[in-house]
Amino acid sequence: MGIQDPKDENPPINTNVDKRSAEQKAIDDWLPITSSRNAKWWYSAFHNVTAMVGAGVLSLPYAMAALGWGPGVVILILSWIITLYTLWQMVEMHEMVPGKRFDRYHELGQHAFGEKLGLYIVVPQQLIVEVGVNIVYMVTGGKSLKKFHETVCPSCNQIKTTYWIMVFASAHFLLSHLPNFNSISGVSLAAAVMSLSYSTIAWTASLHKGVHPGVEYGYKAKSTSGTVFNFFTALGDVAFAYAGHNVVLEIQATIPSSPEKPSKGPMWKGVLVAYFIVALCYFPVALIGYKMFGNVVEDNILISLEKPAWLIALANMFVVVHVIGSYQVPL
Repeated sequence: MGIQDPKDENPPINTNVDKRSAEQKAIDDWLPITSSRNAKWWYSAFHNVTAMVGAGVLSLPYAMAALGWGPGVVILILSWIITLYTLWQMVEMHEMVPGKRFDRYHELGQHAFGEKLGLYIVVPQQLIVEVGVNIVYMVTGGKSLKKFHETVCPSCNQIKTTYWIMVFASAHFLLSHLPNFNSISGVSLAAAVMSLSYSTIAWTASLHKGVHPGVEYGYKAKSTSGTVFNFFTALGDVAFAYAGHNVVLEIQATIPSSPEKPSKGPMWKGVLVAYFIVALCYFPVALIGYKMFGNVVEDNILISLEKPAWLIALANMFVVVHVIGSYQVPL
């Protein structure tokens, strides 16, 4: 038996070699998203819950009123399945090129469409989504603070919503100075707990209140054009409620990765837990809220619930805490 010369052996090829340039490594070490890659799978879970479950869940009964029982239930279920599937695609694409991680959306766009065209296609759309969502969060946070104040102190002088929005914004002036994504983990975890809490308050309080006298489930609009317009508006409400994909790559970027243990494993585990929590938040609120109030439900289910006052005040404060975390995660 001959002895094989070690020189004749082909050394194994490491397909996970870090191909970043020195400049790119320096940028990644500086950016808040990629400066710390020590997150666990449960970070993925509550970051995704915080990004997904926003104040939009409180408008789902209103959307159901415009969609009706049949189309409404189908759209809710399809939205849950489709967004879970597309999120899985994003998780898989994060490391689809050996030796490279697509930590930001524009990097994935540049890989697909080219260095310049990728930026022109992705960045404007991402900015529109981020700015639009954060404006909604600012207004929602300000209104919830105002509602809390009016509920706990009905005899106090009313303060303009604009000032409450400024109070809400002041919290972000402080939180925005935190160094990286993982440093806001506590805020994100609190926000995820709050989302589950105020969603639970919304549907349990609706259930306790009982069916509204003379409840009707027919379309509220009197004309065909009005019904169609409300239907498409409701589709937008459902889409906004499921809008949590804007930071998926960034969340996965905080998870360590190696050839033996790629980041998609713990990321996907966290996503599944997050989507189970999403279902616990969305479906009871949408279905029970619509069942109790029918087509007279407000665009925020907490407005339809006036009593008990302490519980509604608590729910609004939960919304504030959650929106603070939701604002910081995509920011």
